[in-house]
Amino acid sequence: MLTGLVTMRRKLVVGNWKMYGRLVKNQALLQGVSEGVRQLNGADYAVCVPYPYLAQAQSMLQGGNVAWGAQNLSPFEEGAYTGEVASGMLVDFACSYVIIGHSERRGLYHESNETVAQKFAAAQKSGLTPILCVGETLSERESAVTEAVVATQLDAVLDHFGAAALSRAVIAYEPVWAIGTGKTASPEQAQAVHAFIRQRVAKHDAKVAEGLCILYGGSVKAANAAELFGMPDIDGGLIGGASLVAEDFVAICRAAQ
Repeated sequence: MLTGLVTMRRKLVVGNWKMYGRLVKNQALLQGVSEGVRQLNGADYAVCVPYPYLAQAQSMLQGGNVAWGAQNLSPFEEGAYTGEVASGMLVDFACSYVIIGHSERRGLYHESNETVAQKFAAAQKSGLTPILCVGETLSERESAVTEAVVATQLDAVLDHFGAAALSRAVIAYEPVWAIGTGKTASPEQAQAVHAFIRQRVAKHDAKVAEGLCILYGGSVKAANAAELFGMPDIDGGLIGGASLVAEDFVAICRAAQ
């Protein structure tokens, strides 16, 4: 079985601010995170902020060791799509990452696997690194179809673009039942799904699978981060609520060292 014991993948911690933020609060948060991780060189760090704050993130984080990105993008390069944001616009603000297919986008805005795959392609075409989110609901887990659900979400990209595309991407496993609920998959539960993802990619390309960065996203906190990150196939975290408190986010980043 492929595991992180074979290749030492570099850990990555990404903050997802969701629809939170104000200019003044952001300034203190970004400054706290930037200063807090400045000496932490053993992993990579990023924050994905709401569109209106990309300029602020760029201004405050450039030159440091925290990258920035967005939480969504349009699958189209330009056009009459009022309210949408194209990948080229994100590039204008020097974004490194963009979150694709977050469960809130899939659930609240009915994004299909096909739409997510199109957004994945749009991100990569512009040189952005997509963070592709996959994960099951509570009812799906209780029905024992977690692997089938995750496989379908993953295959939407694999079947369209091949495993090679994942060498320039990040996967985030986020059990929907553990997002914002205070519930967290046990390290063993999370590890089992991460291992499944890696094995599924390995069927297409073992080398890509071994190097693939797979984040866990589901109520990661300073108290459980080290145990989660200690699992062989968990390569860091996609952090929600805890990314809005500088001390908490920095503590999670420290756990990734």
